[in-house]
Amino acid sequence: MHRYRSHTCAALSKSDVGQTVRLSGWVHRVRDHGGLLFIDLRDHYGMTQIVVDPDSPAFKTAETVRGEWVIRIDGLVKARSDETVNKHMATGEIELYAQEIEVLSAAKELPLPVFGEPDYPEDVRLKYRFLDLRRETLHRNIVKRTQIIADMRRRMSEIGFAEYSTPILTASSPEGARDFLVPSRIHEGKFFALPQAPQQYKQLLMVAGFDRYFQIAPCFRDEDPRADRLPGEFYQLDLEMSFVTQEDVWNTMEPVMRGVFEQFAEGKPVTQEFRRIPHETAIRTYGSDKPDLRNPIEMQAVTEHFAGSGFKVFANMIASNPKVEVWAIPAKTGGSRAFCDRMNAWAQSTGQPGLGYIFWRKEGEKLEGAGPLAKNIGEERTDAIRTQLGLDDGDACFFVAGDPAKFYKFAGEARTRAGEELNLVDRDRFELCWIIDFPFYEWLEDEKKIDFAHNPFSMPQGGLEALNTQDPLSLKAYQYDLVCNGFEIASGSIRNQLPEVMVKAFELTGKSAEEVEEQFGGLYRAFQYGAPPHGGMAAGIDRVIMLLVGAKNLREVTLFPMNQQAQDLLMGAPSPATPAQLRELALRVIPTAKKD
Repeated sequence: MHRYRSHTCAALSKSDVGQTVRLSGWVHRVRDHGGLLFIDLRDHYGMTQIVVDPDSPAFKTAETVRGEWVIRIDGLVKARSDETVNKHMATGEIELYAQEIEVLSAAKELPLPVFGEPDYPEDVRLKYRFLDLRRETLHRNIVKRTQIIADMRRRMSEIGFAEYSTPILTASSPEGARDFLVPSRIHEGKFFALPQAPQQYKQLLMVAGFDRYFQIAPCFRDEDPRADRLPGEFYQLDLEMSFVTQEDVWNTMEPVMRGVFEQFAEGKPVTQEFRRIPHETAIRTYGSDKPDLRNPIEMQAVTEHFAGSGFKVFANMIASNPKVEVWAIPAKTGGSRAFCDRMNAWAQSTGQPGLGYIFWRKEGEKLEGAGPLAKNIGEERTDAIRTQLGLDDGDACFFVAGDPAKFYKFAGEARTRAGEELNLVDRDRFELCWIIDFPFYEWLEDEKKIDFAHNPFSMPQGGLEALNTQDPLSLKAYQYDLVCNGFEIASGSIRNQLPEVMVKAFELTGKSAEEVEEQFGGLYRAFQYGAPPHGGMAAGIDRVIMLLVGAKNLREVTLFPMNQQAQDLLMGAPSPATPAQLRELALRVIPTAKKD
């Protein structure tokens, strides 16, 4: 028999009854039933119930073991009685009667309970992550992660993509976040950067003629953490294709992403035909460029119904500024004053002056609008709003007015709030869509200049002619995002592959041709020697997994994440460099001056 085990803790079944077997694993818990000891033994694969009776030679040792000790057990497999069968365990039809127990490794008092998975402070969980990872839910999430990544790899290979690894030490690149810099010992005073994404390298692979590339790529960004973005590093399904339009990318990747979701959705419905929603439409309809389509609420402009109306707050705003619009947020089943007052109070808690509303109710046979706005604008306008939005008895509508560029995010949050409060959101499905036609540039108010709204290497719609003749802020990009349930899970574009377009696009943001050539020399040179039209995307693996396992936080699907302060509590990183290390790199640490 093997030194440690003949079977795993998930392998035994009724067919093994009567056999003497050997298991090794962790003590999940110990129960004393009137002198009869029960030990739940756990390994990576599952759990087996061990029975130790007082007559067993193993009983004396069994009395000493505690949770999370590592033990080896030899014993006889017996069938459970019908009334004690555990249908929730793979090994629930049998139990192992211990004949010998060997303690392989004792455990100190635990700083973090494994059994039962009670809520526990995150700093403790991260410091003792090796214990946290023993917990069933997190352990299962990590196993599911490996399965999802393997499934992605398989699907990409099946449609003709080859996996290529790109460098980790590279040059700094404007991907929209801070770089992690790595000092060079050999080249004093110079630095490598960890890649924010393999963007330039994968484009160079297309120029090199590899046609279809993909990679499970590590990416590094020195960003502040948040629930849907980890500090430090993350992984993406990165891909690029040559001689393609954006429609080719969509048609290629929809089956892959749909297939991954269907494989791991555990029966939840998955979108079959991904809608393609222009960015501007998404903003005006959902108040977000990553809308949750499970929420049926769609906003509409109702400016005309308030122009010249008796509601002077909105009417005066409309008359004094041509940019002002009034947006309606219809709320089916929300037609009670109590709910409308709650929404108004929520709006005020976010710093807004309030949230105007109308709700409809039947007075006898007549359907009437109620609330201050209804009284001010009159019955005819109130009914016109109801008709436009398709509302009825028991429904409500909320209103936001001003410059949409300034209020659309709040309107989107109000839409989300109403949908969740009224339980209109179907949480048991995965709704995917493409958001397309993103703005190419955006205005940076603080710096009083334009900059790239997304990927600086995207092709502007209209090419060089559009860059030369159109208002930069009116330009659209061949840029697209894949969105699922309110999360951006992928982003991509058709790339610019023409050097003159690349130079002109950067010049409009204030960079000279010389700066472009200096900062993006590899890509700029490559474009001089025959670059094919190409495009691709990158899907955020961590976010996809978070959605599929139903986690609320990316740290629940990641092996060894940092905390909210971007610290690795397990390894103690970041840590100071020694004086010898700093001398070797010709570096000196200058503390930041403290503010008075």
